[in-house]
Order: sequence, then C-alpha cells, then structure tokens
Amino acid sequence: MNSKDVIVEESVTRVKTTKAAKITAAISVIIPVQNMESEIEEIYGLVASAMNDHGKSFEIVFIDDGSTDSTYAKLLTISSKDKQVKLIRMRSAFGESSAFDAGIKNSTGDVIVYFTARVRINPAGIPKLLERLDDQHDLVVGWRYPRRDSGLNQVISKMFNSITGKLAKLELHDMNSGILVTKRDVLENINLYGDFHNFIPVLAVTQGYRVTEEKIEQLKGKFRRSMYVREYLQRMLDIITVLFLTNYLKKPIHALGFVGSLFTLLGAVIELYLFVYRILGLGPIAGRPLLLLGAMLLVIGIQMISIGLLGEMIIFTHARELKEYNIEEIIETKA
Repeated sequence: MNSKDVIVEESVTRVKTTKAAKITAAISVIIPVQNMESEIEEIYGLVASAMNDHGKSFEIVFIDDGSTDSTYAKLLTISSKDKQVKLIRMRSAFGESSAFDAGIKNSTGDVIVYFTARVRINPAGIPKLLERLDDQHDLVVGWRYPRRDSGLNQVISKMFNSITGKLAKLELHDMNSGILVTKRDVLENINLYGDFHNFIPVLAVTQGYRVTEEKIEQLKGKFRRSMYVREYLQRMLDIITVLFLTNYLKKPIHALGFVGSLFTLLGAVIELYLFVYRILGLGPIAGRPLLLLGAMLLVIGIQMISIGLLGEMIIFTHARELKEYNIEEIIETKA
C-alpha cells in the first residue's frame, strides 16, 4: 500500500463519520456536481473565498451525483484539507433535485445557498443575495446578468421564464438560473423530485413566501446547449405538472372536470343536432366526420370527468396527510 492509498482511506473514513460530528453553521452552501474534474477546484476556491469575505459561519456541501471521472477523488482531497467542506456521494446519477434534497437533509445551516456549478455563476455575488434575504425576503433568486451562455440557451430561458411567470403569476427574469438563497423552513415545506428544482420559486410563492431576485455575474466558459426537442417537451410537461399540483392539489375535478364538461357538452350538442337532422329526414348521417367528432368528444369528456372524480376520491381518502397551508407565526397572549 503506497502513501496515496493511505490518504484516500483516511479521507473516506473522515467523510463517512461526518454525520456523527455535525458541523453547525449559519449558512450551508449546497453544490451538486457531476463530472466536473477540471472545474471543481476553482469552484471550491471561489465559493470559499466569497463566504469567508461574508463573515458568517458556513459549510460547503458538495453532492457528487454519480460522477464517472475524478471529480469525487478531487473532492476527497478538498474535504480532507478543509473541515468546512462536507462531501456526499450518490450511488448513481439521481438528478439535480435528488442531489439538492440530499444536501438539504445533510446540512445544518438555517440559511441555504443553492449553487448549480454547471451554469458558471460568480460566487463573489452570493453575499449580495444574502443581503436581500435579510431585507424582509424569504427567497432570493440569482438573475444572471450579463448572460455569457449561447444565444439559443438565452432564448429558451426567456421563453421558459415568460410562460412560467404568466401562468404562475410570478415575474422573474431568470427563474431557473441555478442559484438562489433561502431560509431552511422554506425548503422544508417544498417537495423536491424529478426536475422540480427549476420551480422552487413557484413552489415557494404558492406557500405564501416572499420571493425576489438580484443580479449576479455569469462567468465566461463552456456551456451545455439545449438542443433536443425532448428536453423542451419535458420542460413543458414539468410546467404543467407544477401548476396542476400547486393549484389543484386538493381539487383535481376543478381542472379535469372543467375541460371534460366542455368536451362532453360540445359532443352532446353535435350528437343531438345529428339526431334531429336524421329524425326530420334531412339526410343520412352515417359516415359523416361530424358524427365521429361528436362521439369522440363525448367519450373523452366523460373519461376526463371520471378521472377527476377518481382523483377526488383519492384526495378524500388521504386528505389528512395533505397540507395546503403554511403558518408563518402564532402569537398567544397569556393572562
């Protein structure tokens, strides 16, 4: 066994026992990473420098989301030299939302800084976001300005922010910037899975939290381009899912039943018209496209209403387990 092996074994032992010796910090910087061996040391240096300048106690929590390069080995070296660094390794790539959730549950700070390394944000701007958080806000989203990534990425980002903002009634320039600061209790009232990390501001607003944004510099470098139609479709489906869950979590019949009723009514009118048309002997109706359209609308409408009612039955059964309110403060005056 050589000296390098000894160092790695000691590092692994220290990381595995971190949970027993918890770090208590005012701020937890959570950074999910995957296959970033060439940038990880720079990211650590910039984040540590920014947080040291801020002055409050902090911890940096790296979550290695199934890296296949030497990212984890470099993080082991960093964590062995800096006691403020905590390292979590996922068994495989579970996605950014899962990595972020793991970071939240294994961090100690009352304030959480979510920092996505892939978007190359300048960590020197983190203290400005923290100042806005102290200024009567519950969540502050970083607004990448100026943008350094490709024109295509910027166009897609603007479309995403515009559509989501109008549907969710939340006006932000860069909702999915990949950096935000918030209070721990905000995230404890939000369920993160799939790609819901892109919608944390929307989920926070629906819980009554105060959300704002602050400009932060984006560094130059190489950026991943959004080039696949499948990604756009998935993002649109995510928007629909979030809006449905936030607005109709306990009343699914309001969403499905409304559309289903329109389809059913329209289909019934068409079929009634054709029925009267045939009874009066005005002509044959067999084989007419309108007959097929009316029948199809009736079937789809009835199915949507049925699905909505089934959803209501499920919600009714588990109503005690659902929470659609959030209490900020309780004041009691004692005699």
